[in-house]
Amino acid sequence: MQVKILMLCFLFFLGSVHANAQKAEKKFTRADTLRGSIGEGRSWWNITYYDLHVTPNIMDKTIVGFVDISYQVLNKGKTMQIDLQQPLEIDSAIDFHKNTLHTLNFERDGNVYWIHFPKNTKIGEERTIRLYYKGIPHEAKNPPWDGGVTWSKDSLGNAFISTSCQGLGASIWWPCKDHQSDEPEKGARISITTPDTLMDVSNGQLSKVIDLPDTHQKTWVWEVKNPINNYSLSMNIAKYVSFADTIHGEGGILPLNFYVLPYHLANAKNQFLQAKSMLHCFEFWLGKYPFYEDGYKLIEVPYLGMEHQSAVTYGNKFKNGYLGRDLSGTGWGLNWDFIIVHESGHEWFGNNITSNDIADMWVHEGFTNFTETLYTQWLNGKQAGLEYNYGIRKNINNRTPIIGKYGVNAEGGNDMYYKGSNMIQTIRNSIDDDSLFRKTLRSMQEEFYHKIVTSPEIENFISQKTGFDYSHVFDQYLRNINIPILELSYQKEKKKLFFRWANCIEGFDLPITLRTDKDRKKILPKKDSWNSIDITREEEGFFNPAAIELKYYIKVRELSSTDSF
Repeated sequence: MQVKILMLCFLFFLGSVHANAQKAEKKFTRADTLRGSIGEGRSWWNITYYDLHVTPNIMDKTIVGFVDISYQVLNKGKTMQIDLQQPLEIDSAIDFHKNTLHTLNFERDGNVYWIHFPKNTKIGEERTIRLYYKGIPHEAKNPPWDGGVTWSKDSLGNAFISTSCQGLGASIWWPCKDHQSDEPEKGARISITTPDTLMDVSNGQLSKVIDLPDTHQKTWVWEVKNPINNYSLSMNIAKYVSFADTIHGEGGILPLNFYVLPYHLANAKNQFLQAKSMLHCFEFWLGKYPFYEDGYKLIEVPYLGMEHQSAVTYGNKFKNGYLGRDLSGTGWGLNWDFIIVHESGHEWFGNNITSNDIADMWVHEGFTNFTETLYTQWLNGKQAGLEYNYGIRKNINNRTPIIGKYGVNAEGGNDMYYKGSNMIQTIRNSIDDDSLFRKTLRSMQEEFYHKIVTSPEIENFISQKTGFDYSHVFDQYLRNINIPILELSYQKEKKKLFFRWANCIEGFDLPITLRTDKDRKKILPKKDSWNSIDITREEEGFFNPAAIELKYYIKVRELSSTDSF
């Protein structure tokens, strides 16, 4: 029996290795490049505003609608790439220019439509194109990871519908320029028509509600004043009730609005109080909430949740932790609601600061995962934050680098979450100055306010603001899968501690700063080269392996004092 179990384990291991190898060796297609890069059909125009109108048919799970896409011409161009995933179809394309309407020709190419203009557009022009479309949108299978449109019902039989499309792309339910490097700098309008017994909640502020008594429908019109990434625009339909609150924050009075199913109202009023404490914490560490004009919302949905800008969706069943579990295994994660904290953290990282390519999604997920550590510290002290961050390491697999392949719509590895967070915590403890670290986080939000960034821009910014070149540290954790090993050896006769880095890239030079209540020591290990400091017997306690590993995502290896140096 034991042999059989060992054989099964071995076969499972081989299967896992094969699956990971297949994932690593994925052959990218022309369709991947079209979706993941700024090619000729995208490069000549810049989005300025989306005006989206959608009417879902709940009975047959179809949608019909149109979108006005306003844009500025950057270079001459005749052919525009519009993304709309099958089986949705564009019915017609109309060019609004100089008070005239022109019907445009178009052709389908997989999940792309090529819209043809009769002649080259002129550089600097502000133009608008309207696209009518219809069809059956992709139905979400396991939202938000395998998203689309979720068509469900609440426990009373009322329609309960929502969208979630990060990674999969906004073009899963509406036509757009589906690349997160181009956000509409003037914002967006979302108009959703529902049966008059239901309500839609989308991003931004509710502008107006249009009664359509002849059809027993209403149109809910939401206005977004700030730039917004495509996958953040959302449609959430249910028989909602709402309540409101405010906080006095760094940008003035921030309106808070909450939308839930009626029979969850009492639970929500209790659970959603956490939003106020969380927002105060994040404004302290990260700076002003980035979307005061659009407000802050929590919206109950039939899946776990998503970071839709100014309209965070929530399905954590009004429990603390992650559906009642602590992902760190320390107990600290049960003191707060994972979805409220994590998804709201994306307002700063992901929504305010957005990566140019999803290969750099660690900028979204690593920092947002780290906001969980900051909030744990806010509630329970710095030691609790250290323990929480250390606890989530068990979720790191180190099979593939965090950063993915650029230009083909390929996210980095899943370690972007927990390893990304531990990398940030490691750098924080290396800096050993929380005032400087906080200033760096806040100035990052100011420098890249409502901007698109690359990973090197973020990496360089942190190095510049902290006064130490962390480039090799970023390379180690973002582009390599090995965990650095700090080798230590105490030489009693010499009263010296020798140290060096192993299992790391060339040039890895993470400074290690250690503290007791009375003193601090800083060492600068090098790869494969021993350095030393004078140390007394009493000072050996600084270099307790468990204490070092708690603060830094490394392994510590103690070598015998008889080794020669």
